[in-house]
Amino acid sequence: MAPRKKRSAKAIAGQEGSGRELIIVTGMSGAGKLSTLKALEDLGYYSVDNLPMELLPRFADLVLKSGDIAHAALGVDVREGSRLDRFPAILKQVRKVIATRVLFLEASQEILVRRFSETRRPHPLGRKETVSRSVKTEQKHLDSIRNVADIILDTTKFTVHDLRAHINAQFEREGDGTGQNLTISVMSFGFKNGVPADADLVFDVRFLPNPHFIPEFRKLTGKHPKVAKYVRQFPQTKEFLDKTADLLTFLLPHYIMEGKSYLTVGIGCTGGQHRSVMITEELKKRLGAAGYRVKAAHRDMPRASRSSTRE
Repeated sequence: MAPRKKRSAKAIAGQEGSGRELIIVTGMSGAGKLSTLKALEDLGYYSVDNLPMELLPRFADLVLKSGDIAHAALGVDVREGSRLDRFPAILKQVRKVIATRVLFLEASQEILVRRFSETRRPHPLGRKETVSRSVKTEQKHLDSIRNVADIILDTTKFTVHDLRAHINAQFEREGDGTGQNLTISVMSFGFKNGVPADADLVFDVRFLPNPHFIPEFRKLTGKHPKVAKYVRQFPQTKEFLDKTADLLTFLLPHYIMEGKSYLTVGIGCTGGQHRSVMITEELKKRLGAAGYRVKAAHRDMPRASRSSTRE
C-alpha cells in the first residue's frame, strides 16, 4: 500500500459536504481497469475512460456543479504518454474542487503477459516490443501515479468476477448515498502465499496453537465449530481478540474523519485455513455488533470444498 498524504480535516469536510465524489481508476494495462470502471458504473458512478488529463480539473468542476452527477469515475492510463508526469500536480488541482481518490490496479508481470496472450490484444505501447518488455516500460511510466495513489489493488489472483465483487464490496453506497460510509473487509490469508497487497492493517496470529497438528482438525477449517472451539479455548486467543477489537474500534472513527471509505484488515496464519479464519469470523461479529459495515473474506480457504485445508 502506497503512503497516503493527509489532507486537512477542514478541506475534507468541505468536499464531503458537497456530497460529490470522484474516483480516478488507473494502473497497469491488463490489471482490470475497464472491468473496474464498468463495476463502478453499475453502482451508479458516471464513468468516463481516457479523458485527456488536462481536462480533469474541468471535469471535476462539472461534476461539482451538476445536478445529476453525484459520483463519477475516470480512467487514466499509459496512453497519456509523457503527460503522466503531470498527474500529481493535476491531482492537487482536482482535489481542491472535489473529494477524490486514486485507485491503482496492478498485477504480477507473469499474469499481465498471460492476460494479453489469452485475449490476443496488443499492448497499448505498441507491437514493436514484446509484451513483457512493454509491461516493464509501462511500470516506469506509471510510477508518478502509483506514488500518489490512495488505493493500490493487486488483481493477480482475481478473476473478472472476483474483481467485480471486490469493487462492489468496497464502493457500494448505502444510506444517504454520499458514499462516505466505511466498509470494513476482514480477510484471512496464509503467509505462505504472501500478504494481501490491498491490506491496510495486517495481524499475525501464528503465535496461537496450530490445529493443523491435530489429525481430526487437519481437513477442517476455522469455520468448523470444533476448530473454532479449539482455537478459542486458549487465554491468548481471547486476549488477542479483545485487544485487537479495541484497537480497531479506536481507529475506525479516526479513519472516517480522514475521509476513508473502506478498510481491509488482514489476519494471517501459516496456510490461511484454521486460526486466521476463526479470528476473522470473530472480528466480523464484534465489529458488526459495534455498528460497522463489515464482511469476512477468506483468501486462501478452498472454494470448492470448505471442509478441506492445507495449513
